[in-house]
Amino acid sequence: MYQTAYSNRMKTYQLPRDFLNSSCNEPEGMAVISYEADIASRNARINLQQNLFSFLIEGEKGVHYAGTHIKIQSQQFLLLSAGNCLMSEKIPAEGGKYRSILFFFDNKALTSFFTRYSYVLSNTDTSQSDEPVLVFDKDDFLANYIESLRSMLGKTISARMQQIKLDELMLYLSEHYPGQIQRLSAMNIASDDLLIRQAVTAHIDQQVTVEELAFLCNMSRSTFKRRFARIYGTSPNKWMLEKRMQKAATLLRQSACKVSDVYVALGYENLSSFIQSFKQVYGVTPKQYQRIN
Repeated sequence: MYQTAYSNRMKTYQLPRDFLNSSCNEPEGMAVISYEADIASRNARINLQQNLFSFLIEGEKGVHYAGTHIKIQSQQFLLLSAGNCLMSEKIPAEGGKYRSILFFFDNKALTSFFTRYSYVLSNTDTSQSDEPVLVFDKDDFLANYIESLRSMLGKTISARMQQIKLDELMLYLSEHYPGQIQRLSAMNIASDDLLIRQAVTAHIDQQVTVEELAFLCNMSRSTFKRRFARIYGTSPNKWMLEKRMQKAATLLRQSACKVSDVYVALGYENLSSFIQSFKQVYGVTPKQYQRIN
């Protein structure tokens, strides 16, 4: 857990990395941060690396995204999903400050919650939109919860205790805002979908296994295959093979390109395995393909 202050400048903030003074591109785990400001900040550009509960203590907060503007006051708080670029404004209370407590948590922690408490999604409304900002009203329980977070600021808190605090909040919200939690689950799946797309696209030119792709996406092999099939309508091995051979065919249609150059470019260790793969997709050898194209 961390406590920090932050100055407002005209740039894009990478959160929570910039709060934590971290050199890591993608901070892991969770962090609770206290934020205070004496002057208003408008149109600050935010790139969220993690999911964020923003608990407003004093002042007003606004968020702009995709042409929409949301403004909250101290009796409300926000949940913003990871991977979004937002414009933020912070307005101190009259004669006072802008104060908030920020609870960052990564998708791994969120996935862990939904895996262990899958029943919270059983009776929720699946027709909700996928806007990246959710608004909640504070009540007595949530006010006390926020105070419990404040008591942790500046202390070293174990990863297990951080997960317990996230679970506590999520379980309470799932009872009082079931539709909102369904939307959060959908946003988490969408984030995983993007991760899968990025991983497979980046490794088309490499001999990579399903196990290795699943590892890169921080998923089990079975979860990766299931979500991959939902996205692409086929298995990872078949999709990767077809995409690689499509690229091979494009290269082979270039008159100056040799078959030996193509299999090396696609990461094959030997020519015979490349020929076998190409024939599996196109029904002819690479040289035969060149002659008819």
